[in-house]
Amino acid sequence: MSQLLIIYHSRTGGARQMAEAAYQAAQPEGPTRLLQASEAQPQDLLEAGGFIFCAPENLAALSGQMKEFFDRCYYPVLGQIEGRAYAQMICAGSDGSNAARQLARIATGWRLKEVQPPLILCTHAQTPEAILTEKHLSAKQLEPCTDLGQAMQAGLSMGMF
Repeated sequence: MSQLLIIYHSRTGGARQMAEAAYQAAQPEGPTRLLQASEAQPQDLLEAGGFIFCAPENLAALSGQMKEFFDRCYYPVLGQIEGRAYAQMICAGSDGSNAARQLARIATGWRLKEVQPPLILCTHAQTPEAILTEKHLSAKQLEPCTDLGQAMQAGLSMGMF
């Protein structure tokens, strides 16, 4: 059975909650791991059959910690994870599309197979105070993350991707 690897970075808790919701839903379907981007290593990617990448958008770009994960792991696994399934979740204050584009370009370089369009959760945080405060996402906001985790692991378990 293929393992689903969920890698995330979160500064104010929104992306962490999204990743945890996907993880909780995926576990009953099959083997699933949840790792912070700072802890994830190339070997973790090689052992997984599919991925969910989850990060905040910071200053209209993919968060630095998530980018550092990709910088650190990109070349050690290049050519070894081609064709594996991936999806992404972005926690954004207003848009999120640029971070999603950046992540998709990296996944394209790895030749991963996107299984759904980016899931972007918008918190509407626009002031410095709202942007920097700890996020508390509702069950309704996290529902698409739960659905994604369950669907990704079910798809891997059934050999769909």
